[in-house]
Amino acid sequence: MNIGTQMNPRNIMYHQGHDHGHNHHTVDKDLPTYKLWISILLNLVITLAQFIGGLVSNSLALLSDAAHNLNDTVSLGIAVYSRKIGQKKADLANTFGYKRAEIIGAFINLITLIIIALVLIKEGVERFMDPVSIDGSIMLWVAVVGLLGNVVTAILLHSQRKENLNMKSAYLHILSDAFSSVGVILGGWLILYYQWYWIDSVLTIAIGIYILFHSYHMLRESIDILMEATPSHISLPELENGLKKIDLVDDIHHLHIWNLNESQTLLECHVRIDESNMQYIERIKKAIKDFLSASYNIHHSTLEFEWLPCENEHSDCR
Repeated sequence: MNIGTQMNPRNIMYHQGHDHGHNHHTVDKDLPTYKLWISILLNLVITLAQFIGGLVSNSLALLSDAAHNLNDTVSLGIAVYSRKIGQKKADLANTFGYKRAEIIGAFINLITLIIIALVLIKEGVERFMDPVSIDGSIMLWVAVVGLLGNVVTAILLHSQRKENLNMKSAYLHILSDAFSSVGVILGGWLILYYQWYWIDSVLTIAIGIYILFHSYHMLRESIDILMEATPSHISLPELENGLKKIDLVDDIHHLHIWNLNESQTLLECHVRIDESNMQYIERIKKAIKDFLSASYNIHHSTLEFEWLPCENEHSDCR
């Protein structure tokens, strides 16, 4: 039996609605917009140069690098767009706001990148079986341009590389682009001086596999957030035991934890207390919220207090 159904002297659903964790979105506040736009323009130039160079030189490795850079450009574009959307206030249709727009964008972006990587690997294998003539000089110098552009972009984004999934994804991809550009430079040199045309196919397959490896882990992270899975860094049993140790808390159940986005973790649970301790609800609530904030960086929690077990143990309680 819930307090609200028995006594109804006050609203027993305590919702910390005034602390939505806005202070945790440091990427939106700290990263100047001009840095994002410069990074986007640089990556567009690199992508176009590699795409045209790949077509002219007949290099699949350059085309695969162009696809990777295009993904970086899209990721940064999503970061700019989601930054704008994230400033929109919550409304009746979206009571939690628009903070998941970036995760949805990242999910679509990663799916697209995986498809491109699979196509490149397929083309690389076919090209390896039937090598074609490649202009090593164009391949080499276009890769040098790509390397310089990626280094500049990495410097611009270095300080914000850990702030959110899109920035992390873009930064890692830019670094991997820099390394792959070094590989393409080496490949272009080998083709130019030794006519090892097969090296282009090997580089293409290697870049495709590298894209798949990193995309898989970030795709899992975005799916976990969209599926409202328990955050991987939180042990549900440990958190539950910690809550049960708080003074005057008899039991914790119906416990759910999920991420709204990468920086905001939400929690809801039922808190059973003794009927004689009803006057201490505010004190218990504060102790729980202080524990969640200090130990798990959870600043948005919904707590329902009761003094008897739930009436429906199977559907509503755990």
